[in-house]
Amino acid sequence: MCSASVALFAVLAVLFASTDATTVEGRIREDSDLSQFYQLLEASHVANTSLNYRQVTIFAPTNLAFQKYNRSTDDIVLYHMTNLALTTDQLGDSVSSELEGNPPLWITKKRGPYGEEEVYINNAKILNSRSNFKSSIRLPGSKDTKDQVLHTISEVLEPLVSTSTDAPLYKPNAFQFLNQSENFNMDNHRIRNFRQRVFNTKKENVFKGEGRYTFLIPVDEGFKPTPRPRKVDAKVIDGHVIPNHVLFTAPTPNETPFETLAFSDNLKVTISFSTEHDGKETRTYVKSNTLLGDNDHATGVVLAEIVKANIPVRNGVVHLIQRPLMIVDSTVVDFLKSFKEKEDGPVYKFYKAVLDHAEDFMNTLTKLPQVTLFAPNNAAWDEAKISHVLQDKERLMNILKLHYVQETLPLEKILNRGVNQNPTLGSSLFEVPTAAEKKSLYFNVVQGPTGNQTLTVEGGGVNATVVTPNIAATNGVIHIIDRVFGVPYITVLDKLRTDPSLNSTYYLGTLEGFNAQLNDTTKRFTYFAPRNYAWEAAKISYPSTYKKIFMPEYRYQSKQILERHLVVADQAYKMSQLKAMSHNGSVALTSVRDNLKLRVRELDDSYYVEWREIRIRVSRSDVECTNGIIHVIDTVFMTDSDVRVPGGATVATLAPHLLMILIAKWLL
Repeated sequence: MCSASVALFAVLAVLFASTDATTVEGRIREDSDLSQFYQLLEASHVANTSLNYRQVTIFAPTNLAFQKYNRSTDDIVLYHMTNLALTTDQLGDSVSSELEGNPPLWITKKRGPYGEEEVYINNAKILNSRSNFKSSIRLPGSKDTKDQVLHTISEVLEPLVSTSTDAPLYKPNAFQFLNQSENFNMDNHRIRNFRQRVFNTKKENVFKGEGRYTFLIPVDEGFKPTPRPRKVDAKVIDGHVIPNHVLFTAPTPNETPFETLAFSDNLKVTISFSTEHDGKETRTYVKSNTLLGDNDHATGVVLAEIVKANIPVRNGVVHLIQRPLMIVDSTVVDFLKSFKEKEDGPVYKFYKAVLDHAEDFMNTLTKLPQVTLFAPNNAAWDEAKISHVLQDKERLMNILKLHYVQETLPLEKILNRGVNQNPTLGSSLFEVPTAAEKKSLYFNVVQGPTGNQTLTVEGGGVNATVVTPNIAATNGVIHIIDRVFGVPYITVLDKLRTDPSLNSTYYLGTLEGFNAQLNDTTKRFTYFAPRNYAWEAAKISYPSTYKKIFMPEYRYQSKQILERHLVVADQAYKMSQLKAMSHNGSVALTSVRDNLKLRVRELDDSYYVEWREIRIRVSRSDVECTNGIIHVIDTVFMTDSDVRVPGGATVATLAPHLLMILIAKWLL
């Protein structure tokens, strides 16, 4: 063949390839990342017929999606197709698939982190940058054309296919799935106990209803101990059904409550989802929150892991869960032990630390008639400093004692029990003593931009956020937090910056650069830091001095006042150490500014210091940081003579002259 012919064939090959790639079938074939899906497409006679003669939308999973999919791919191609050509903006709540029986594919639309629209088909995300490819095919021997659309998706869509050969179900609803669960792939899970309770309470119609629902069905292993099945009554079953929402796990936002069928005037139950990633696995939990209970249904949260998620049915989606919701029949210790067998759960690392290094702690909790446990989540134990703590059993036990109080404190009680909620003072809502000697927990509520409230708790100088409140137990309540109390992870400067009760002290320290030194991790600071309340009290006692120290032109003098409160030494001093160092009842420290002579006293489980015959309460002692200790005090180490104006004139005598200067400047 001559060189001209070779060149011509090469050009024609490019043209044909280019033309072929303008069809949906050609686009899939040419995309190497869709090769596994294309193999399935090629092998399906029905799919090929649809591509040649009909409108179609194809949802094509990537090769990575198939690598994560560990099930048979037989007969799933048609579940990835619908017989209308629909771009993402044309997708409604659902579309009918081409699988036998035409089971629905459910659509979820939500806003992404940057305000962009995200679209999900069942649990698979439509990849916007590789979707909405639209083309037309001309029917053989006709001028008519048919539109076709291709979307690339992040997961393989798994249909619910009956394994029965006698009377297979092609489009089951939730009741048919529940009633014939043995005929579906359940990953060895059984749901007979829940099914029996549905029959006994005559709640079959709840699962037959047409529309959009999310059904949470507990598996048989979650019905232990024996009394639990009898507690699954009609209202509890209603509490496992969310109407008007088809909630697949990937697109469902964390911690958003959805009303269940058990939400009425006399009983109010919501359900929320939360997903956790530990680097290896992703686990999703559901929480029922009984906001308003009755004699048979306690208020509080019940947590259950989803053990098999995203089972599509004709009237919504089913999730199999570890245990029934709404039923409070476990102690605080039982809740922790429930994670032992599967070695997972949101506080498994906390339980393991206790089991391996501090078994006496568990024995103590078992004996308490009332207890509120603040359990750090798994991520909290990944901090580098934690591993060192686990090697010191005595220190670990002291830290663990910071995590419980001997009374029941649900979230509502904490909010209602606030003794000082004045935001200008930055005070905690209240404090409550822990099992650790002379250590309390300090609560504060942070208002979010949308009006939502976040509860924070400080223990041993560590500020933690309550990420899952109100897990109910028969002898108390568990709050899951995001930090381990008593293991400092921030500097003195960071603590000042982030503690709302120390706003004024932090602000004054910024005026003359005083705060910069507090980030130095090579030094050890003992800082008697006045809380906001102390500065408000100084405003009353020393009005003229207070006014000046918050003015930028007097910042050097406000710096001198703060220097009196700061001790820099080879070590940071706890209050117990300062008391032990006392000679004739007092201890002399060298502050950055001058000698600081204090008398340390202990009254009613609180520390007090006496400075210049002024008794000052230490509202929070021993707030540990990575480079020192903060003692939060109720009175400023300050006198009325601390602020002086240039030339020896007092503030009072100079004020008229300043006023005259200002008037003269204004007149000019």
